Order: sequence, then C-alpha cells, then structure tokens
Amino acid sequence: VQLQASGGGLVQAGGSLRLSCEASGLIFETLRNYAIGWFRQAPGNEREFVAAISRSGRGLSYAESVKGRFTIPRDNTQNTYLQMNSLKPEDTAVYYCAATARGPYNMGHKREVDYDYWGQGTLVTVSS
Repeated sequence: VQLQASGGGLVQAGGSLRLSCEASGLIFETLRNYAIGWFRQAPGNEREFVAAISRSGRGLSYAESVKGRFTIPRDNTQNTYLQMNSLKPEDTAVYYCAATARGPYNMGHKREVDYDYWGQGTLVTVSS
C-alpha cells in the first residue's frame, strides 16, 4: 500500500485548502475500508495529530486546534481528503496522511503507532 498526500500550497490566512490522500496497492479495494489519520509537522516541532476518521466513517476525531475548521470528507473513490477552512499561520506544516485496516470499526486513531501505512507529506504554508 502506498499513500500520497497532495494539495498543499501557499494560502492567505482565512483561506481554504483541500488536501487529498491517494492510495495504490490497497488490499481492501478503497480507502473507505481503512481508518485514516492526518498528522502534521511544523518546522522545529514534532509531528502531531490533526484529524482521524474510522473505518465506518462514523468515528471522527479532531485536534482541539482544528475543531470547527477542518473536516474529513469521504467519497467512494480510492481517495480521502482533509478540508481545511479558516486557515491560520499556525497551521503551516507538512501534512501527512496515514491508513490502517486494524482496530475498532467505529473508532478513529489519534496515535501514530496505530497506523500501518504513511504517505509522503505535502507542505501547507499560511501567510498572515
């Protein structure tokens, strides 16, 4: 399984971006059968949890810093997304997507160790 995050770029504060997580080599057909997590790493900081969705799609978790601004839309394709609205300069980071087919069906995972597959990151820069 290979993941690739894309859609990053430069945006002004208050703007929006939609990141995509594309997958190839999936065992279970589409990413809808996997729990997905989004993490980010700002310069000089450790990687941190941003958002997660369970395999069922009903378990959603968000970091406090992004609640009300970020969501994880889902469709029937191989991809999954991170919709980021009302962006702030402190959202500037490299964003990573991760996936796993393990764990409870209705629970999203906040820990990096719970994920088996990781994509290369995409850089999001928010200017003030």
